[in-house]
Amino acid sequence: MRFVIFVIDSQTESAASDEMANIDRFNESLVSGGHFILAAGISAPANAFLIDNRQELEVTTGSLFNTESFYSGFWIISAESIEQAKQLAAEGSKACNRKVELRPFLGQ
Repeated sequence: MRFVIFVIDSQTESAASDEMANIDRFNESLVSGGHFILAAGISAPANAFLIDNRQELEVTTGSLFNTESFYSGFWIISAESIEQAKQLAAEGSKACNRKVELRPFLGQ
């Protein structure tokens, strides 16, 4: 099964150097355990664009959500069960020192 783990933050590039080392160790553990698919940090909502071309093209600057918290990164992982995915998400939360959100992929 595949899952996405979203990292939740209130500012971009806020990880301290020791957090980055912890994140690197977590990433290495995902790779060695066969769980790693992809990981990345993502830009602040101010750099987002909403694009709607369902009828007529509309491009709006900014995120859909205007809240203090936002997704600042993500991991896409493979896990045998939701329980294992929750455990991996808990380890990711500890490593990056942030709250995370776990969601399963659809249609697995």
